[in-house]
Amino acid sequence: MVIGSGIAGGMLGLIPISASAAPFLPTGEWRLAIRNVHNNERFDAVFARGGRFVSAGLAELNHGLRDWRTEEEAPMDRRLLALLVSLRQSLGVTGGKPFDLISGYRSPATNAVLRSRGGAHTGVATKSQHMLGKATDIHLPGVPLERLRDAARALGMGGVGYYPKDGFVHVDTARVRHW
Repeated sequence: MVIGSGIAGGMLGLIPISASAAPFLPTGEWRLAIRNVHNNERFDAVFARGGRFVSAGLAELNHGLRDWRTEEEAPMDRRLLALLVSLRQSLGVTGGKPFDLISGYRSPATNAVLRSRGGAHTGVATKSQHMLGKATDIHLPGVPLERLRDAARALGMGGVGYYPKDGFVHVDTARVRHW
Protein backbone atom coordinates (compact mmCIF):
# COMPACT_ATOMS: atom_id res chain seq x y z
CA MET A 1 0.00 0.00 0.00
CA VAL A 2 1.37 3.42 -0.89
CA ILE A 3 0.28 6.46 1.12
CA GLY A 4 0.08 10.06 -0.10
CA SER A 5 0.56 11.52 -3.56
CA GLY A 6 3.68 9.40 -3.97
CA ILE A 7 6.86 9.67 -5.94
CA ALA A 8 7.37 7.93 -9.25
CA GLY A 9 7.69 4.20 -8.58
CA GLY A 10 10.89 3.86 -10.57
CA MET A 11 13.04 5.99 -8.24
CA LEU A 12 15.88 4.07 -6.66
CA GLY A 13 16.07 3.86 -2.91
CA LEU A 14 12.36 4.25 -2.25
CA ILE A 15 10.41 1.37 -0.77
CA PRO A 16 6.57 1.37 -0.60
CA ILE A 17 5.19 1.65 2.91
CA SER A 18 3.58 -1.58 4.04
CA ALA A 19 -0.02 -1.65 5.19
CA SER A 20 1.10 -2.62 8.71
CA ALA A 21 3.38 0.41 9.02
CA ALA A 22 1.08 2.92 7.31
CA PRO A 23 -1.21 3.73 10.28
CA PHE A 24 1.81 4.70 12.37
CA LEU A 25 3.30 7.15 9.89
CA PRO A 26 2.65 10.86 10.12
CA THR A 27 2.14 12.86 6.95
CA GLY A 28 4.89 14.61 4.99
CA GLU A 29 8.58 13.91 5.24
CA TRP A 30 9.75 11.68 8.10
CA ARG A 31 13.09 12.64 9.53
CA LEU A 32 14.95 11.68 12.68
CA ALA A 33 17.98 13.26 14.26
CA ILE A 34 19.80 11.24 16.92
CA ARG A 35 22.84 11.81 19.14
CA ASN A 36 24.32 8.78 20.85
CA VAL A 37 25.22 9.89 24.39
CA HIS A 38 27.93 7.22 24.71
CA ASN A 39 30.07 8.11 21.70
CA ASN A 40 28.59 11.50 20.66
CA GLU A 41 27.87 10.24 17.11
CA ARG A 42 25.14 12.21 15.37
CA PHE A 43 22.76 11.04 12.68
CA ASP A 44 20.12 13.01 10.84
CA ALA A 45 18.19 11.08 8.21
CA VAL A 46 15.04 11.31 6.13
CA PHE A 47 13.66 7.77 6.26
CA ALA A 48 10.35 8.24 4.46
CA ARG A 49 8.99 10.69 1.93
CA GLY A 50 5.88 10.79 -0.24
CA GLY A 51 4.49 7.53 1.11
CA ARG A 52 7.69 5.54 0.61
CA PHE A 53 10.56 4.55 2.82
CA VAL A 54 13.97 5.90 1.81
CA SER A 55 16.46 3.02 1.96
CA ALA A 56 19.51 5.25 2.52
CA GLY A 57 17.80 6.95 5.46
CA LEU A 58 16.75 3.62 6.97
CA ALA A 59 20.33 2.33 6.64
CA GLU A 60 21.69 5.46 8.34
CA LEU A 61 19.25 5.09 11.24
CA ASN A 62 19.94 1.34 11.57
CA HIS A 63 23.61 2.25 11.90
CA GLY A 64 22.95 5.10 14.33
CA LEU A 65 20.73 2.92 16.53
CA ARG A 66 23.18 0.00 16.52
CA ASP A 67 24.55 -1.68 19.62
CA TRP A 68 27.41 0.76 20.27
CA ARG A 69 29.14 -1.75 22.54
CA THR A 70 29.50 -4.49 19.88
CA GLU A 71 28.94 -2.41 16.71
CA GLU A 72 26.21 -4.90 15.67
CA GLU A 73 23.40 -3.49 13.57
CA ALA A 74 19.87 -4.76 13.07
CA PRO A 75 16.93 -3.51 11.03
CA MET A 76 14.99 -1.22 13.32
CA ASP A 77 11.22 -1.51 13.35
CA ARG A 78 9.86 1.15 11.01
CA ARG A 79 6.93 1.65 13.37
CA LEU A 80 9.45 2.60 16.09
CA LEU A 81 10.97 5.24 13.81
CA ALA A 82 7.48 6.55 13.06
CA LEU A 83 6.69 6.54 16.79
CA LEU A 84 9.74 8.74 17.44
CA VAL A 85 8.66 11.18 14.71
CA SER A 86 5.12 11.26 16.11
CA LEU A 87 6.47 11.80 19.60
CA ARG A 88 8.64 14.70 18.49
CA GLN A 89 5.71 16.25 16.58
CA SER A 90 3.33 15.87 19.52
CA LEU A 91 5.84 17.80 21.63
CA GLY A 92 6.11 20.55 19.01
CA VAL A 93 9.84 19.93 18.50
CA THR A 94 11.45 20.58 15.11
CA GLY A 95 12.77 17.73 12.96
CA GLY A 96 16.42 18.70 13.25
CA LYS A 97 16.53 18.62 17.06
CA PRO A 98 18.16 15.32 18.00
CA PHE A 99 16.94 12.78 20.49
CA ASP A 100 19.63 11.75 22.94
CA LEU A 101 19.96 7.99 22.47
CA ILE A 102 20.83 5.94 25.52
CA SER A 103 20.05 2.57 23.94
CA GLY A 104 18.67 1.39 20.61
CA TYR A 105 19.32 -2.08 19.25
CA ARG A 106 20.93 -4.39 21.81
CA SER A 107 22.61 -7.63 20.82
CA PRO A 108 21.66 -10.68 22.89
CA ALA A 109 25.22 -10.71 24.29
CA THR A 110 25.00 -7.07 25.43
CA ASN A 111 21.55 -7.65 26.89
CA ALA A 112 22.84 -10.64 28.90
CA VAL A 113 25.81 -8.66 30.24
CA LEU A 114 23.59 -5.72 31.28
CA ARG A 115 21.14 -8.06 32.96
CA SER A 116 23.89 -9.94 34.82
CA ARG A 117 25.34 -6.75 36.29
CA GLY A 118 22.34 -6.17 38.50
CA GLY A 119 20.56 -9.50 38.76
CA ALA A 120 16.82 -9.77 38.17
CA HIS A 121 16.21 -6.18 39.32
CA THR A 122 18.13 -4.38 36.56
CA GLY A 123 15.11 -3.42 34.50
CA VAL A 124 16.73 -5.31 31.60
CA ALA A 125 14.25 -7.90 30.31
CA THR A 126 15.47 -11.34 29.26
CA LYS A 127 13.41 -10.99 26.08
CA SER A 128 14.00 -7.28 25.61
CA GLN A 129 12.34 -5.42 22.74
CA HIS A 130 15.76 -3.82 22.19
CA MET A 131 17.03 -7.17 20.86
CA LEU A 132 14.23 -7.13 18.25
CA GLY A 133 14.98 -3.57 17.07
CA LYS A 134 11.64 -2.45 18.52
CA ALA A 135 12.78 -0.24 21.42
CA THR A 136 14.81 2.83 22.28
CA ASP A 137 15.75 4.56 25.51
CA ILE A 138 15.75 8.30 24.88
CA HIS A 139 15.85 11.78 26.28
CA LEU A 140 15.00 14.97 24.40
CA PRO A 141 17.13 17.93 25.57
CA GLY A 142 14.99 20.86 26.65
CA VAL A 143 11.94 18.67 27.26
CA PRO A 144 11.26 17.62 30.85
CA LEU A 145 11.40 13.85 31.23
CA GLU A 146 7.87 13.75 32.67
CA ARG A 147 6.54 15.58 29.62
CA LEU A 148 8.34 13.16 27.28
CA ARG A 149 6.85 10.21 29.21
CA ASP A 150 3.33 11.67 29.16
CA ALA A 151 3.51 12.42 25.43
CA ALA A 152 4.70 8.87 24.70
CA ARG A 153 1.87 7.39 26.77
CA ALA A 154 -0.69 9.64 25.06
CA LEU A 155 0.32 8.30 21.64
CA GLY A 156 -0.74 4.80 22.68
CA MET A 157 1.64 3.22 20.16
CA GLY A 158 3.46 0.77 22.45
CA GLY A 159 5.24 0.37 25.75
CA VAL A 160 6.54 3.32 27.76
CA GLY A 161 8.97 2.98 30.66
CA TYR A 162 9.93 5.90 32.88
CA TYR A 163 13.42 5.94 34.40
CA PRO A 164 13.86 9.33 36.12
CA LYS A 165 16.96 8.26 38.12
CA ASP A 166 18.69 7.23 34.89
CA GLY A 167 17.36 10.21 32.91
CA PHE A 168 15.49 8.49 30.09
CA VAL A 169 12.18 7.21 28.78
CA HIS A 170 11.91 3.78 27.13
CA VAL A 171 9.56 3.51 24.13
CA ASP A 172 8.80 0.37 22.15
CA THR A 173 6.33 -0.95 19.60
CA ALA A 174 5.15 -3.98 21.56
CA ARG A 175 1.73 -3.97 23.22
CA VAL A 176 0.59 -0.78 24.97
CA ARG A 177 1.71 -0.82 28.60
CA HIS A 178 3.66 1.43 30.98
CA TRP A 179 5.82 1.21 34.04
